[in-house]
Amino acid sequence: MGYNVPMELILVPIEKPESLNVILGQSHFIKTVEDLHEALVTAVPGIKFGLAFSEASGKRLVRKSGTDEGLIALAVRNALALGCGHIFVIVLGEGFFPINVLHAVKACPEVVRLFAATANPLQAIVAEEGDQRGVVGVLDGFKPLGVEDDAEISWRKDLLRRFGYKL
Repeated sequence: MGYNVPMELILVPIEKPESLNVILGQSHFIKTVEDLHEALVTAVPGIKFGLAFSEASGKRLVRKSGTDEGLIALAVRNALALGCGHIFVIVLGEGFFPINVLHAVKACPEVVRLFAATANPLQAIVAEEGDQRGVVGVLDGFKPLGVEDDAEISWRKDLLRRFGYKL
């Protein structure tokens, strides 16, 4: 049996410089902050990042950590703008990429799901009802303009090999 409760959908833009990557996810426990911090610094020694996690109960604070004060502040601003419980925002520093840390982030026992890992413009679709808010999805980047042809396939494969992601 469903409930007929009014709910509002809100688009919340994620603030970040164009050159930085952000990871947006959902977790379930205050321990997330320490575990994600350890996962990131272990996955990529010397990594620069900011991390913010919004508690969904108790004191309902935005918990924070990271290796760069500016990135921490940016992650906190985004978590506050989202205003959703159990959401985390990781902002990676210049030259650091999600592909290098996603496995470690997903392996964190508290992580429930990832919504996005991107350098593209990002907006979260947030549902709000009463005193609750939650991310229901994201708008990541832009609509496709076409389908790759043989030249674009070659370009893609060459790019991955130049970056060292494929042999």
